[in-house]
Amino acid sequence: MKPTKPILLFAASALLTFCIFRIVAAESPASSQYEYATIRWDGKDNTHIIRPGGQVEFTGAELRKASKPNRADDRAFYMNLVMNGLTKEGYEFAGMTSDEIVMKRSVAK
Repeated sequence: MKPTKPILLFAASALLTFCIFRIVAAESPASSQYEYATIRWDGKDNTHIIRPGGQVEFTGAELRKASKPNRADDRAFYMNLVMNGLTKEGYEFAGMTSDEIVMKRSVAK
Protein backbone atom coordinates (compact mmCIF):
# COMPACT_ATOMS: atom_id res chain seq x y z
CA MET A 1 0.00 0.00 0.00
CA LYS A 2 1.41 3.35 -1.05
CA PRO A 3 1.10 6.31 1.37
CA THR A 4 0.51 8.68 -1.56
CA LYS A 5 -3.17 9.44 -0.86
CA PRO A 6 -2.66 10.52 2.80
CA ILE A 7 0.30 12.68 1.80
CA LEU A 8 -1.68 14.29 -1.01
CA LEU A 9 -4.65 14.90 1.31
CA PHE A 10 -2.39 16.44 3.93
CA ALA A 11 -0.67 18.66 1.34
CA ALA A 12 -4.01 19.76 -0.12
CA SER A 13 -5.45 20.60 3.30
CA ALA A 14 -2.28 22.50 4.26
CA LEU A 15 -2.45 24.48 1.02
CA LEU A 16 -6.13 25.24 1.53
CA THR A 17 -5.51 26.39 5.11
CA PHE A 18 -2.66 28.62 3.94
CA CYS A 19 -4.83 30.16 1.20
CA ILE A 20 -7.71 30.86 3.59
CA PHE A 21 -5.31 32.44 6.09
CA ARG A 22 -3.89 34.72 3.37
CA ILE A 23 -7.36 35.78 2.21
CA VAL A 24 -8.51 36.60 5.74
CA ALA A 25 -5.28 38.46 6.49
CA ALA A 26 -5.65 40.50 3.30
CA GLU A 27 -9.23 41.47 4.15
CA SER A 28 -8.67 42.40 7.79
CA PRO A 29 -7.23 45.85 8.44
CA ALA A 30 -4.02 44.77 10.15
CA SER A 31 -2.77 48.33 10.21
CA SER A 32 -5.93 49.91 11.57
CA GLN A 33 -5.65 52.24 14.49
CA TYR A 34 -8.29 53.33 16.95
CA GLU A 35 -9.26 56.52 18.67
CA TYR A 36 -11.13 56.47 21.94
CA ALA A 37 -13.85 58.51 23.59
CA THR A 38 -14.77 58.21 27.26
CA ILE A 39 -18.25 58.82 28.61
CA ARG A 40 -18.04 59.93 32.23
CA TRP A 41 -21.16 59.66 34.40
CA ASP A 42 -21.55 62.52 36.88
CA GLY A 43 -25.30 62.85 37.11
CA LYS A 44 -27.67 63.88 34.34
CA ASP A 45 -26.48 67.49 34.26
CA ASN A 46 -22.72 66.85 34.39
CA THR A 47 -22.28 63.71 32.28
CA HIS A 48 -19.70 64.39 29.61
CA ILE A 49 -17.77 62.88 26.72
CA ILE A 50 -14.00 63.20 26.58
CA ARG A 51 -13.21 63.15 22.87
CA PRO A 52 -10.00 61.79 21.30
CA GLY A 53 -8.42 65.23 20.93
CA GLY A 54 -9.07 66.12 24.56
CA GLN A 55 -12.20 68.18 23.98
CA VAL A 56 -14.85 67.74 26.66
CA GLU A 57 -18.50 67.80 25.63
CA PHE A 58 -21.11 68.08 28.37
CA THR A 59 -24.29 66.24 27.43
CA GLY A 60 -26.67 67.58 30.09
CA ALA A 61 -28.64 69.80 27.71
CA GLU A 62 -29.36 66.88 25.41
CA LEU A 63 -30.12 64.49 28.26
CA ARG A 64 -32.67 66.90 29.78
CA LYS A 65 -34.68 66.63 26.53
CA ALA A 66 -35.14 62.86 26.94
CA SER A 67 -38.18 61.58 28.81
CA LYS A 68 -37.01 58.82 31.14
CA PRO A 69 -39.57 56.27 32.32
CA ASN A 70 -40.27 56.68 36.05
CA ARG A 71 -38.80 53.39 37.23
CA ALA A 72 -35.76 53.33 34.91
CA ASP A 73 -32.34 53.80 36.49
CA ASP A 74 -30.95 57.28 35.78
CA ARG A 75 -27.37 56.23 35.12
CA ALA A 76 -28.22 53.28 32.89
CA PHE A 77 -30.82 55.22 30.90
CA TYR A 78 -28.75 58.34 30.24
CA MET A 79 -25.46 56.52 29.63
CA ASN A 80 -27.28 54.36 27.08
CA LEU A 81 -28.45 57.48 25.26
CA VAL A 82 -24.92 58.86 25.08
CA MET A 83 -23.54 55.48 23.91
CA ASN A 84 -26.12 55.32 21.12
CA GLY A 85 -25.20 58.84 20.06
CA LEU A 86 -21.54 57.83 19.76
CA THR A 87 -22.39 54.70 17.77
CA LYS A 88 -23.97 56.96 15.16
CA GLU A 89 -20.51 58.52 14.81
CA GLY A 90 -18.90 55.12 14.20
CA TYR A 91 -17.85 54.27 17.76
CA GLU A 92 -18.26 50.87 19.35
CA PHE A 93 -18.06 49.68 22.94
CA ALA A 94 -14.51 49.05 24.20
CA GLY A 95 -14.77 48.75 27.99
CA MET A 96 -16.20 50.21 31.16
CA THR A 97 -15.78 50.93 34.85
CA SER A 98 -18.53 51.79 37.31
CA ASP A 99 -18.55 55.45 36.20
CA GLU A 100 -17.11 55.41 32.69
CA ILE A 101 -17.74 53.78 29.34
CA VAL A 102 -14.94 53.74 26.79
CA MET A 103 -15.88 53.71 23.11
CA LYS A 104 -13.52 53.25 20.16
CA ARG A 105 -13.60 53.71 16.40
CA SER A 106 -11.22 52.77 13.68
CA VAL A 107 -9.30 55.56 11.96
CA ALA A 108 -7.36 55.49 8.74
CA LYS A 109 -3.63 55.30 9.21
